[in-house]
Amino acid sequence: MTTVLTYGTFDLFHIGHLRLLERLGAMGDRLIVGVSTDEFNAGKGKSTVVPYDDRAAIVGAIKGVDLVLPEQSWEQKRLDIVEHGVDVFVMGDDWAGKFDDLADLCRVEYLPRTKGISTTGLKEMLRVLDPNHVEEMQDALRVVSRLLDHYRDLT
Repeated sequence: MTTVLTYGTFDLFHIGHLRLLERLGAMGDRLIVGVSTDEFNAGKGKSTVVPYDDRAAIVGAIKGVDLVLPEQSWEQKRLDIVEHGVDVFVMGDDWAGKFDDLADLCRVEYLPRTKGISTTGLKEMLRVLDPNHVEEMQDALRVVSRLLDHYRDLT
């Protein structure tokens, strides 16, 4: 039996997340997913839209995911690999080389991300709905309007 392990935040669950989990599921017989806790993300300077419990429930409901673990520290990867008898540790290629030190315990692979979709991109698109951003845009429009008025007065 081949056990595959990955970690991620899985915020704003999207098709890239689903495709990744499908690819990982096809790599072995058992798929374990570590979902970053809100506290761990905060320590990395990241914030999430969806709280940990909801993100973990979404990931756990995906066909092929056998176990969801809370990711609480960088060091736990090594412990989880040993505790769960992991054969293959897989991360997105944006992490290429960062976890090669785990190769003494299991095979380490990095998969390409799904093109055209990312949580960061979704957050940027949603930013326009943020009341603070709307206020920033209104301030910018006021500045532009004053500049145009000033230009008209000069001509």
